[in-house]
Amino acid sequence: MSAEADSGPVSRDGAPGHAFARLNLLGNSPLFLEALHVIEKIAVVDATVLIQGETGTGKELAARALHYLSPRRDRPFIPVNCGALPDNLIESELFGHERGAFTDAKNAHRGIISQGEGGTLFFDEVEAMTPRGQAVLLRFLQDQKYRPVGGRLEVSGNVRIIASSNLDLEELVRDNQFRRDLLFRFRTLSVTMPPLRLRARDVVTLAEHFLHRFAMQYGRPTKRLHPDAVTWLLTHDWPGNVRELENLMLREVLLAEDDVIRLRTTGDATSDPAVHDHFVYEQTFKQAKARALEAFEKAYLGDLLAKTSGNIALAARLSRKDRSALNKLVKKHGLGIERPRTHAV
Repeated sequence: MSAEADSGPVSRDGAPGHAFARLNLLGNSPLFLEALHVIEKIAVVDATVLIQGETGTGKELAARALHYLSPRRDRPFIPVNCGALPDNLIESELFGHERGAFTDAKNAHRGIISQGEGGTLFFDEVEAMTPRGQAVLLRFLQDQKYRPVGGRLEVSGNVRIIASSNLDLEELVRDNQFRRDLLFRFRTLSVTMPPLRLRARDVVTLAEHFLHRFAMQYGRPTKRLHPDAVTWLLTHDWPGNVRELENLMLREVLLAEDDVIRLRTTGDATSDPAVHDHFVYEQTFKQAKARALEAFEKAYLGDLLAKTSGNIALAARLSRKDRSALNKLVKKHGLGIERPRTHAV
């Protein structure tokens, strides 16, 4: 994947250019355009960057934009989940190891830094790094030199480091949970991705984008937003930001019974007036219960499949339900989906 900067990622009138659109960074609000401007400005500067922002604001997309708009665009981009780095194997994961370096080292292993040679390493949720992991990474950042575990020779690495966090790292430093010297290294340059609630009508632009994308992806009819839905989108607080909006639009594409999205089932299934009416007016308790159960199953499964990107095995584990039984329910409600491939902010 590469990005061309023919007329610049941001056009002269302030609207996002084609480069950012191709990188799934969509929006026209002032705060968002300012973030894009910063990304454009620092992408070509080969220095460490810290990306900050709440969960779901698109920090990895910003990191990818920094990579694909840089001279390193044709080299690897490697995301690193800091919370998943095993503390006892941190050096091996980052620097690699030689055969026989430790008991289970039956073969030589290239570390993340070697794999990303010439490219970019994105350390996601850097606040999750243990004190030992922070010390190891800091040592590499000082001169970009390292020694594979069990190796005799020091090696020079050529990677750009981008880190992200959804927490206040300064506060973590004050609480002695994060190294101040590592924070200084990370924030040589910085960019902040704004929360969706502060991006004005970007939420409508993104909602329409997701509706179109999911309709095409899952072979569903094109759907449009009801005016009341637009009002709700603009007033909702969006604690999960763009990721929350994306999952909501996926559910609506899968569950809406007509071509107009009204967003009446965003909470408990019984909050839908249509569902509530059945409780009041059905002739029998059994019929009302069946309707409510069906509404609950569709809403629950829609949210679950959106959260797991259609992965039935993962959905079964999260719901603690037998995979075969869960798959039957999914087919019963016509919710069989494939995994989404791309995201946008």
